[in-house]
Amino acid sequence: MTTLTSYTDTAAEAAILDAVSIDEPWSLVEAMVETVRLSGTPEERAAFDMITARLDAWGIPYTLHEPECFISHPLAATVRTLGPDGKSFRAKTVAMSVSTDGEEIEGELVYIPGQSGQGYKAGDIFSAGVNLQERSIAGKIVITEGMAAPGKVADLMKGGALAGVFVNPGENIHEGICTSIWGTPDLDNQGDQPTIPAIAVNNPSGLRLIEHAKAGGSIALSTTLETKWRTIPVLVADVKGTVEPEKYVLLHGHLDGWHYGAGDNITGDATIAEIARVFNANRGSLKRSLKAAWWSGHSHGRYAGSTWFADEFAIDLAQNCLAQVNCDSPGCRWAETYNDLSALTEANDFVTATITDVTGIVPRPSRPHRAGDYSFNGIGLTGFYMLSSTMSEEARAERNYYPVGGCGANIEWHTEDDLIHILDPDILLRDIKMYAASVLRVVNAPVAPFNFRATTAEFRATLDTYQAAAEGVFDFGMTYRALDDLDQALDAFYAAIPADLEAGTPEAVTCNDAQLRLGRILIPVNYSRAEAFHHDPALSVPPLPDLAPAMQAAQSKVSPPKRGVLRASLTRGQNRLVWALIQAAETARAATI
Repeated sequence: MTTLTSYTDTAAEAAILDAVSIDEPWSLVEAMVETVRLSGTPEERAAFDMITARLDAWGIPYTLHEPECFISHPLAATVRTLGPDGKSFRAKTVAMSVSTDGEEIEGELVYIPGQSGQGYKAGDIFSAGVNLQERSIAGKIVITEGMAAPGKVADLMKGGALAGVFVNPGENIHEGICTSIWGTPDLDNQGDQPTIPAIAVNNPSGLRLIEHAKAGGSIALSTTLETKWRTIPVLVADVKGTVEPEKYVLLHGHLDGWHYGAGDNITGDATIAEIARVFNANRGSLKRSLKAAWWSGHSHGRYAGSTWFADEFAIDLAQNCLAQVNCDSPGCRWAETYNDLSALTEANDFVTATITDVTGIVPRPSRPHRAGDYSFNGIGLTGFYMLSSTMSEEARAERNYYPVGGCGANIEWHTEDDLIHILDPDILLRDIKMYAASVLRVVNAPVAPFNFRATTAEFRATLDTYQAAAEGVFDFGMTYRALDDLDQALDAFYAAIPADLEAGTPEAVTCNDAQLRLGRILIPVNYSRAEAFHHDPALSVPPLPDLAPAMQAAQSKVSPPKRGVLRASLTRGQNRLVWALIQAAETARAATI
């Protein structure tokens, strides 16, 4: 497996990395950083035009799609304390919040600490909920720490809250989006749209409001948003390979953003453009193809652009996409590690080998959050990289930085201060080369360089945790047996792949198709609860999610009705997983040379 996951086309890689330059991407950065890129606006379209002008100049064919998507622009928010000593505080609302159209609503303010207790915690960035502690919040305005994440807003909605106030951890207020709906709503999830106003305040203001809540005070707040269907651009460029041109790697990132968005995500847009330029100039050495995509709707439509693309081209992606590679926040200052980037488990060995080879830095890939344009889990696409290089934990501690969701851990993320001063052209050049080598190695590898034995090892570790929790309530023996059989089939499959295979030969095509098929089978059961070609909400998805209810077994032991419901759920979940394991084993055996 070492040969498979560390394959290098030495000559092609040397030529491509030598051709990568900082000149073109930095020129694009300097041009785009003058634009505010709200999804579906003329200003954003002007930034897309900067990309297409370069593609035209380089002779790269592209398609500019214009789908109609559900987009939300936060415009204004107010908050003030009521009473004789009333005071106003600076506030922002978040995308997909309910708009009061500037009209104030009043209510008692109650403080509910974040789930990890009083204070700001890293989990608040994405989808941590609110611990209501059996306290009634119906008809009240709730204030809590962290971002207006969808899990938090959903909990407040369930509790009947009138509105939510979210205390950000620093002096700045971070922009965000509060809906759990991934992409454009459909008939199944349109009812999950947020039904309460949500606003954010900075930490000093939040601490004063929390004291006001503890004193039994009330507040008035308002929100103004423009939420509607908009035409947004989705740009996809194609650089065709020479051996299997129908197969491709999808390299993608969002072009829309908050304010000027230098680190999130102009640097990513420039990285994708530079890789498209260099690959096109060296297309004669490409075995397969590159699709380079720039999305709108990431920030203001919960990944609306990438979700539309996943929906519109689902069958082609399922049949032909070797991997999806997300490019977000490369090239930021002080980003000397790769400790916060993501990879699906089967790509971990590949990612580690590639980054170490190209940069000399050993990365720490981890399971992807349910975020970052990973709109392809339901299809079963191997994915790697969400975020890019980042500061070390020590560097963050030295600067007293709290966790954020991009910009190389610079706390200017999602604020007006995300400007060119947080970028580093030397780090950007290093990151571009890292991305270029990563994409090229997949494009030119005779067989997709992914190790699904790592996936089954993760399955086994997860299963051990669930079985220990469910002891005496449910037996996962059927899953263990199917997993054992799959491991045997994978061992034989990988052992039989010749080291000297060449891309496009019948043997290589058979093995490569099997690798893609393994992903289509095994990825959805590990990353998605939804049906095939549907999208999970923007909430945390645990490993092997259909078996995750096993962690509730201790509660069910004291309640026979709960135990029966849990067993039914786990039986159905086990059936889904075991059937996938059986199909995967059949795929591996059928392709064993």
